[in-house]
Amino acid sequence: MNTLLHICCAPCANQCIEVLRTDGVALTGFWYNPNIHPFTEYRARRNCLREYAASIDLKLLERDEYALRPFVREVAEDLGNRCVKCYEMRLFATAQAAAEGGFDSFTSSLFISPYQNHELMQEVGERAAAEFGVKFLYRDFRPYFRQGQTFAREQGMYIQKYCGCVFSEEERYLKPGKRIP
Repeated sequence: MNTLLHICCAPCANQCIEVLRTDGVALTGFWYNPNIHPFTEYRARRNCLREYAASIDLKLLERDEYALRPFVREVAEDLGNRCVKCYEMRLFATAQAAAEGGFDSFTSSLFISPYQNHELMQEVGERAAAEFGVKFLYRDFRPYFRQGQTFAREQGMYIQKYCGCVFSEEERYLKPGKRIP
């Protein structure tokens, strides 16, 4: 199976790649993350992924668009439900790229995170697959999350402290017991 793997960052992707390759899946990485802000964060995650992909001989397709304005326009009307819009932006773009590139299927490294809404992401992935006529490959990579984070630290990868959007960064400071510096 030839699969396009949407990658949010190298620390989340490393175990997804390992598991899928072990299962005999031919992989190509796909970078498209208009949610990541500010630009310095976007660049740090992208560059870390580029280096990691080169080191493991992973072909990487990039839709390299720092898209602050389109992302904010998409989520501004309903910030409480911004995650579904974020999933849609990324998974629909991945499905489209998979269909246009002749891939058998697509999936995402987002499925390794215990902090993401897996049921919602899966539903979005299925809708994207139906729209673009390409198979959505759901895998629950959460059991590998800690292993992936440990690997990333050992490799000296850049590890972020929030999901990616400016609103998730804000939330990490607004959690009970935390003071805004």
